[in-house]
Amino acid sequence: MKTKLSGNIVDIINRRIFKGTIEIKGGKIINIIESEQAQGDNYILPGLVDAHIHIESSMLVPSEFARAAVVHGTVATVSDPHEIANVLGTRGIDFMVENSLSSPFKFYFGVPSCVPATNFESSGAKLNPRDIGELFVKYNLKYLSEMMNFPGVIYGDEDVKAKLEIARKLGKVIDGHAPGVKGDDLKKYAAAGISTDHECFTLDEALEKISLGMNILIREGSAAKNFDTLHSLISTHTDKVMLCSDDLHPDDLAAGHINLLVKRALAFGHDIFDILQTAILNPSRHYSLDVGLLRKGDAADLIVIDSLENFNILKTFIDGNLVSENGKPYINSTHVDKVNIFNAKRLIESDIEIEHRGGEIKVIVAIEGELITDWVAETPLVENGKIISDPKRDILKLVVVNRYSPAPPKVAFIHNIGLQKGALATSVAHDSHNIIAVGTSDEEIIKAINLLIDNKGGMAAVSGLKNEILALPIAGLMSDEPIEQVAVKYKQLNDFALRLGSKLATPFMTLSFMSLLVIPKLKLSDKGLFDGEKFCFTELEVTI
Repeated sequence: MKTKLSGNIVDIINRRIFKGTIEIKGGKIINIIESEQAQGDNYILPGLVDAHIHIESSMLVPSEFARAAVVHGTVATVSDPHEIANVLGTRGIDFMVENSLSSPFKFYFGVPSCVPATNFESSGAKLNPRDIGELFVKYNLKYLSEMMNFPGVIYGDEDVKAKLEIARKLGKVIDGHAPGVKGDDLKKYAAAGISTDHECFTLDEALEKISLGMNILIREGSAAKNFDTLHSLISTHTDKVMLCSDDLHPDDLAAGHINLLVKRALAFGHDIFDILQTAILNPSRHYSLDVGLLRKGDAADLIVIDSLENFNILKTFIDGNLVSENGKPYINSTHVDKVNIFNAKRLIESDIEIEHRGGEIKVIVAIEGELITDWVAETPLVENGKIISDPKRDILKLVVVNRYSPAPPKVAFIHNIGLQKGALATSVAHDSHNIIAVGTSDEEIIKAINLLIDNKGGMAAVSGLKNEILALPIAGLMSDEPIEQVAVKYKQLNDFALRLGSKLATPFMTLSFMSLLVIPKLKLSDKGLFDGEKFCFTELEVTI
């Protein structure tokens, strides 16, 4: 059966717009007919692509993520299953790929390069070079996912070298992750064949990486927001830029996706073809995606919008099938098997007590909209010889608990979470996804942690007699419920956290990155307090 779409056709390759009709049959564009006659006011163009995202961070399984994304005009993602791989290894990647096949959406998964991200934390699995080679062959995956172990690249770690060599021999793209790396170290990193970076938090950093041949993925997610800093690259270095979200919570995904970045770029005055090149053409070409670009013979992956000025998505097609219209997805939710590892045992308050040894302590400083942290030296609040949370000065106890096997928790302190009462806990804790919790009292921190242990993962907020949880039974990362329910529950939980006093836009997302050791300066793992600049453990106490 032949389908016809008429309107203003946006040819992003030749950077022109013309009136015409697109004929579709068997999921392919079989003809494009240009016409002088008016064919309607709408605009037809290729579907949008997210150049780097962890699907797990949406708290949705791939098939459910697809339902949320297509209404915003996204037809494909370059997806790193790094999060679930840290929990379940190859079994987690199997789950993601197999679930994605139940949806028409085009998921392009990479092979995670750093599982675990470092040896300074406990994860549920490890992927060695042999595993990586087998995964490339098993699923014909497109690329080696972000090489987070940048010290390993720079200093020639043998395991890292072996993984990079496998990717190079197979002709696979290698993605990067090198926050703040510059100078000779950056030259070594880029020379290893690493082609992208999505961690730039200054324009100068991005320009230096571009000068070495790297592509910059401008990231705007739920926690890290770099679009305002880097958007000028869309016009100045169009051929070296892509758009991505990296990590996107369900309520944000429900509100919009790459389409929102297109709108913001338009508001900044960027040329529409420069914007569409970064949002569609560049990722399709860089990763060799089988995504249609609105040419004869291409897959009919396209969107219909109201105008190039407003960029409101009216319809989305994948392989010629209408998958959403006027904000309604035409993709059904599917049954999901619950895969998980969660072996932590319930804790008591004495498990997180910490003796004061005298003097000042190092306090992590969380930064709104960034994954990097700072730290300051502070005189702690001490009670009965123990260091406790001090909400009046916004110095709160931070706890990380190994979820994979029973072990003593590790404790630090943090500024800028801002709780005045209660506690938060989550098993979405990058990158190994142990339990991370913060709170104003030991009693409530323990209550929040045990709530997660009882539910085998999720996000929890407690205050007094009130407890709220968003259960995440799939790897402690994802829900088995539809996007509509997950988005509402997450928003309610986030609003509860804000009522407890946090001034952060997304306190749970910020909390989840306080154990991400590969992002400096100071973080906490289940093995201890970690200095991300020296890349080693450090003491809580300030030494002179």
